[in-house]
Amino acid sequence: MSVLPEPLERLIFAFERLPGIGPKTASRLAFFLLKSPKELSGELSEALREIWTSTAFCTVCFNITDGGREKCEICASGERDEKLLCVVEEPLDVLALERTDGFTGRYHVLHGALSPIEGIGPEDIKLRELVDRVREGKIKEVIVATNPSMEGDATALYIRQQLEPYGVRMTRLARGLPVGGDLEYADQNTLLRALSGRQDL
Repeated sequence: MSVLPEPLERLIFAFERLPGIGPKTASRLAFFLLKSPKELSGELSEALREIWTSTAFCTVCFNITDGGREKCEICASGERDEKLLCVVEEPLDVLALERTDGFTGRYHVLHGALSPIEGIGPEDIKLRELVDRVREGKIKEVIVATNPSMEGDATALYIRQQLEPYGVRMTRLARGLPVGGDLEYADQNTLLRALSGRQDL
C-alpha cells in the first residue's frame, strides 16, 4: 500500500519514464513542483501542451520546426549549401553541429539508427527519404554524422550501400568523437575538429 496520493504517484511515474531520470530524481522533481507556486506547474503544463500543438517536422529534412511551416529555417534559407548534406540521428544533433558555426550545408534527420536488437529496421527511420533526396541529383557530398556506436556504424554502412549507385561523395565525421558517445554531449571544439577532419566513407 502506497503512502502517497495517487496523483503524486502518477507524476513520479511519468518523470521516471523520461531518459536519465531515476526514481530518486523523479521523486525530487515531483515534490519540488508540489511545493512550488502553482504558476510554475501551469507554465510547465502549457509548455508540454505546446510541444504538440505548435511544433512540426520539416517536410524536407525532418528536423523540428514551428507548427504550420512546411520547411525549417535551414531548408528555407538560400544561404545554405544545398550540395552538402549532413545526416544525423536526432534533432538534438543538428543543434550540436549548428553551435560549432562550422557547417554551412543542410541536414537530414533520420530519427534513430538501425538496431536489429531493438527491432529498428530501415523502414523505421527516414532512410528512404534520404535516398529520394540524393536521387534528385543536387547533392554532391553526404556527411554521415551518425553517433560513433555500433548502431551508428551499422547505419553509416547501410547508407553507403544505398547511396553508392548515385555517385555522391560520402564522408564520415573524423573519430575525434568518443566511441559510444552522443553528438549532443560533445563540446564545440571536438565537433568542429570532427567536421573539418571528415573522411571518405
